[in-house]
Amino acid sequence: MAASAEWDAFTKFGAATATEMTGKNFDKWLKDAGVLDNKSITGTMTGIAFSKVTGPKKKATFDETKKVLAFVAEDRARQSKKPIQDELDAITEKLAKLEAPSVGGAAKANAGGVYSRLTDHTKYTGAHKERFDADGKGKGKSGRDDTAENTGYVGAYKNKDTYDKAHGK
Repeated sequence: MAASAEWDAFTKFGAATATEMTGKNFDKWLKDAGVLDNKSITGTMTGIAFSKVTGPKKKATFDETKKVLAFVAEDRARQSKKPIQDELDAITEKLAKLEAPSVGGAAKANAGGVYSRLTDHTKYTGAHKERFDADGKGKGKSGRDDTAENTGYVGAYKNKDTYDKAHGK
């Protein structure tokens, strides 16, 4: 069986004061070790094995975890047609190689990405996108000010300067 130190590390993963392993942490332990592969051993199989041993309390002690591993090895042996003890030895060997739970899927902060996202003019919308030309260069004051033309026409008038042409002046 894997050492108690590894068991302790996975028991306390997510709850530093935990003294018994939950089914979620048990699955993480097997997944990190490469035992839970969703082909020969699935999360459903481990969940059933875990609840067979723990019953309604949903948490397992170190000795109960050994029993759960025996059920998992039995399920794996049934599929691989190998002796149960061989499968149990292979599983415990993989578990013993682990030192601590991995957090590889956690999002990593990238400070450079923040500035590039905030200063990317292509993501601006509304009035802010009018402040930059097609190359991303700022337009300066002309990009910020809505200047009036003072021509005597309203902004949306389309027939500007056509009166003189229409009336022959």
